Amino acid sequence: MLKWLDENLEEFLMVSLLIAMTLIMGIQVFARYALGASLSWSEEITRYLFIWSGFISVSYCTRKCISIKIEQFVAMFPRRGKAVFKVVNHTLELALFFYLIPYAFLYLKSAIDSGQVSPACGIPMYYIQAAPLFSFVLVAFRIIQRWIIEFRIVIGKDEEEKICQH
Repeated sequence: MLKWLDENLEEFLMVSLLIAMTLIMGIQVFARYALGASLSWSEEITRYLFIWSGFISVSYCTRKCISIKIEQFVAMFPRRGKAVFKVVNHTLELALFFYLIPYAFLYLKSAIDSGQVSPACGIPMYYIQAAPLFSFVLVAFRIIQRWIIEFRIVIGKDEEEKICQH
């Protein structure tokens, strides 16, 4: 179960959110055109699901090594050189997310303290504003996973090719 979660968590969450958004907007279209009534909650819920999927996609991209890179530059190095470059890159990324996590926590805390709820559904806004904190912690975890893999290549402990190839 843990192995499945490690390999599929982001994909599962994003597919689930996409299915939910599609169903909700489909119901909205049906209600508007077939029944002549508009649903007040559908666009709000879809917007919040989209926000969550956007933040989760950051972790997905980290897990799959999909990011803006200087591929031509990195490709010039041998395997160990690529790993060194990636360890440095992951270290900088990790520093960024460790910097962002406390601010995401403060953002969530302010939402909890305010007691604000969404206008149409009455959902506490901290459910939506928890997305950055959840995402940044998950991204930091994924970066640490990648960092360990690359570091093992740098020190020569890992013979298997596990580095990202994009």
